[in-house]
Amino acid sequence: MADHEFCTVEREGKLLIVTMNRPERMNALHPPANDELARVFDDFAADPDLWVAIITGAGDRAFSAGNDLRWQAEGNRLTVPPTGFAGLTARWDLDKPVIAAVNGVAMGGGFEIALACDLIVAADSATFALPEPRVGLAALAGGLHRLPRQIGLKRAMGMMLTGRHVGAAEGAELGFVNEVVPAPELMAAARRWAEAILACSPMSIRATKNAVALGLDAPSLRAAYEEQMRYPAVAALFRSEDLIEGPMAFAQKRKPEWKGR
Repeated sequence: MADHEFCTVEREGKLLIVTMNRPERMNALHPPANDELARVFDDFAADPDLWVAIITGAGDRAFSAGNDLRWQAEGNRLTVPPTGFAGLTARWDLDKPVIAAVNGVAMGGGFEIALACDLIVAADSATFALPEPRVGLAALAGGLHRLPRQIGLKRAMGMMLTGRHVGAAEGAELGFVNEVVPAPELMAAARRWAEAILACSPMSIRATKNAVALGLDAPSLRAAYEEQMRYPAVAALFRSEDLIEGPMAFAQKRKPEWKGR
């Protein structure tokens, strides 16, 4: 992978690991970092040989403290790429799974990055919040819309109207964290989730994510059900080699050899 200034990028077979790398700012992101991450996830989306991504933060203090307020206070203009904060919060057409490995503080935009991912694995020391109202801002990178959809309105409002901090264990209880592990085991746990996804057909995984995302935007359950065969990744699944390979491997009692096409 190419060198990057504000993140590190590692490729492990069909898995991409992206580490936000501004530990001196608790991995808070400024426009150059957001632009760089947007390009990284553009490449991930376009690469047929990459099937799953993990995003985490450098060091053990922070996943991301969100928007770099110090950079903004120094008189710099705040801009965000079309695909959103970290190139993820407004990336509506990504049908490949992304796992957030939250290693510490996930505040404001940092929490919004995690909420934009499909799974959240958290270190037991992780902390989550949308504290924007405390500094005269609002969580407009998707947090105000994703959190109520993921944990219910009243629970979400209890967090959003107070800006209170929520630990990893409470995050799991509320329902936005999938697993909590001791900090030294975080990346191993995230890789375990990634490996479980990679054992499945990537075409099926993309169809699943696509159908869930578009179905939740449908006006009714019936509308989602009746429209799902028209969703792009679902239609692609039914044209794919994986659709033939899966049943054949099952019948032959062997491990499937997924093509991702």
